[in-house]
Amino acid sequence: MEQVTTLAQTEQVRLDPDCLGALYRQMGDANAEDFICRAVEELAVRMSHCEKLWRAGDWPRLRKSVRSLIAIADQVGMTKLSRVASDVTVAIDNNDAVAAAATLTRLLRVGERSLTAVWDLQDMTI
Repeated sequence: MEQVTTLAQTEQVRLDPDCLGALYRQMGDANAEDFICRAVEELAVRMSHCEKLWRAGDWPRLRKSVRSLIAIADQVGMTKLSRVASDVTVAIDNNDAVAAAATLTRLLRVGERSLTAVWDLQDMTI
């Protein structure tokens, strides 16, 4: 009888407090919260879109969509999400389907945790 071990993959994420602080100072509380909410919504939509593009095998559009995630993540202090998205781009550029699949899966996992971290942070400040 074979024994199967399931690995629980969790990702620790941390939002860049300096980036978030700068947003609040530059925009004011209400505008910064609105900006962050819109960014979080857009990240969620784009992550879903990335998964669909991967399943469709549309690498050029997947690369473009992942690159857009980097820009948004950088704006709201999601540095880990940005780094992982960069890794996906490298895998795509290298035409490495296995690495692209692995890093995209990690991107979705990190993205989900990052979005949760933002909502948790906003719940604490209300």
